[in-house]
Amino acid sequence: MQNGPPLGPGAVLVVVDMQRLFAEATAWCVPTLTTIIEPIAALASAHPTQTIFTRFMTPATVEEAAGSWRRYYRRWPMVLRGNMDAAMFELVAPLAGFAPPAEICDKTTFSAFHSAPFCAALERRRADALVIAGAETDVCVLATALDAVDRGHRVVIVADAVTSLSAAGHRATLDAVFARLDQQLEIADVDAVLAAWPQG
Repeated sequence: MQNGPPLGPGAVLVVVDMQRLFAEATAWCVPTLTTIIEPIAALASAHPTQTIFTRFMTPATVEEAAGSWRRYYRRWPMVLRGNMDAAMFELVAPLAGFAPPAEICDKTTFSAFHSAPFCAALERRRADALVIAGAETDVCVLATALDAVDRGHRVVIVADAVTSLSAAGHRATLDAVFARLDQQLEIADVDAVLAAWPQG
């Protein structure tokens, strides 16, 4: 990668919300999500023990949500856990097979850093660099990346392994938002990440 040294043993692949909820015919379907499964699988297969998958878990009811999240779920009642088959919150099939040894951490907010299990998983791996992939570029990927930057982690966004329902939001986040953080955040493709992150 052009902006930094090779990735070392403290690098962790964070795969954000690659769930059936976003891949199948639901109100939150991201049609392009299937296009990033193969690139993510390539990364996870190279470093399975250093891979963490997050899952976005909605509350069972609107009343379980806090603050403005209640307004949010009044707009999206069909994705509440109480209204959906629990299987829809599982990882998409090609990626589910990586865990274990990869780890799955659930979250209830856009940023993975509001999940205590996720933070504990990073600590166990002595993470110093996060390689971030998944969905959506301009929502949960963005929120997680910004929190990682605030905590002083080196952050690498894998450009061909992130996607969004909003093509405009996806491009603006990669081209404008992430580009402004060039001293703390790098953007690379899968091949460059694999070349910079030796196996074993």
